[in-house]
Amino acid sequence: MKYLLGVDLGTSGTKTVLFDIHGNSIASASVEYPLYQPKNGWAEQEPEDWWQAAVTTIRTVIEKSGVDAGDIAGLSLSGQMHGLVLTDDNGNALGRSIIWCDNRTIEECDEFTRLVGGREHLIQIAANPALTGFTAGKVLWVRRHQPEIWEKARHIQLPKDYVRLKLTGVYHMEMSDASGTNLLDVPNRCWSQEICEKIGLDMRMLPPLVESCDVAGYITQEAAKLTGLKAGMPVAAGAGDNMAAAIGTGVVREGKAFTTIGTSGVIFAHSDSVQIDPAGRVHTFCSAVPGGYVVMGVGLAAGLSLKWCRDTFFQAEIQVAKDMGTDSYVLMNQEADKSPIGANRLIYLPYLMGERSPILDPESRGAFIGLSAMHTRQDIVRSVMEGVMYSQWHNLNVLRGMHVAPEAMLACGGGAKSPFWRQMMADMYGMPVSILQNTEGPALGAAILAGVGAGIYKDVPSACDQILKESDPLLPDEKRHAAYEPYFDLYQKLYPALKESFHTLANL
Repeated sequence: MKYLLGVDLGTSGTKTVLFDIHGNSIASASVEYPLYQPKNGWAEQEPEDWWQAAVTTIRTVIEKSGVDAGDIAGLSLSGQMHGLVLTDDNGNALGRSIIWCDNRTIEECDEFTRLVGGREHLIQIAANPALTGFTAGKVLWVRRHQPEIWEKARHIQLPKDYVRLKLTGVYHMEMSDASGTNLLDVPNRCWSQEICEKIGLDMRMLPPLVESCDVAGYITQEAAKLTGLKAGMPVAAGAGDNMAAAIGTGVVREGKAFTTIGTSGVIFAHSDSVQIDPAGRVHTFCSAVPGGYVVMGVGLAAGLSLKWCRDTFFQAEIQVAKDMGTDSYVLMNQEADKSPIGANRLIYLPYLMGERSPILDPESRGAFIGLSAMHTRQDIVRSVMEGVMYSQWHNLNVLRGMHVAPEAMLACGGGAKSPFWRQMMADMYGMPVSILQNTEGPALGAAILAGVGAGIYKDVPSACDQILKESDPLLPDEKRHAAYEPYFDLYQKLYPALKESFHTLANL
């Protein structure tokens, strides 16, 4: 029997899963690491933490499984997108990575857009506007504010690419993650010479590009000693976390889509051809399927909103859940279910970290609208869950306008474990919502890419057909959909009404 490893480098931690070639999970291990926020709106992590987490989880999984390392046919990685990792001539990381949810680069994004020739022209090339989460603005920020680091920098990488470099000793970047840098010519799947010239970036700092299922290197002797893997084992390039999740959920053909409720919230649809929103409200990236594209909307604080709510209002449930041996979120779902649709006229805006899709405003902030003395914790938690889903519904309507939305939805991420939240999704979207029997998502997607790279599978779509099985869907309820609609209509009016106040507050 042959096996495949998927390494999922997330924001809160790294999870490594060993699968057999039928997609069954054999063993898994996770390691958490800190997020540093030295200033309001900043977010950083240590690349060495990612590397040590990968080493530890790979070794642990091999030891737990009892599988001979020689039977592991390949490895690939899923990774948090957009984080800037600068390395020197020897591949050493030059300080902390500025990661995806960092908002410090507002001025640099404005400068970047101006240098390239304006927002419309930038979207024509890179398929997306300049956003604070993306990599290019971070490049300009480091160049301006940390010249001592920039002077030593020789290579620009993304989080998972740094870990892959440590495993293989080879520099590469693949299309899906590269398309989130603002430096890629997305329609033509190559680095944009025009953008690099206009911002004064030496293109030699950008790694060679490959497709996600291409072999990007082989395990070195040094990495083998640290991880327990066999030297010479192929490592496929991998994918950004959402593109890997698409592989792991079978969203690899037109008409397929998923919604993730993780730390961030994502709605994601596959397209065989490039589709770009001229307003840049949602993102168009290269797919992890060679030659394919994806359209996705990203909310920065989906599960993060619920975690904030839990940590702020539900400390007692955390302890009770621990005593019961259950998950505190299960108890919170039960509380939310006691509040009616609309949470007794309480609406939550989920902009705890600013917001990306579809409002594109890093200075927006979370808000409860309609809060009164009658409201209970039950209303608060329900309004938080509804607000997160209103955000995704808003993005779905943008996709519908681009003619890339599906008739059914797959749910994944931590929020997908909640039948209550899935039913809310089905009712709001007005479409059936399913989950997969295998819930490993990005790690499974990475393992499938490893299998294609190692020659286990013919290609990505056929591997998904062979491995993935969906649950029976939760069906939408027309009456509940109708009950949500007036609250959703009001939700869409609230950000425009508050935008000026958010920006005033940010400058006080």
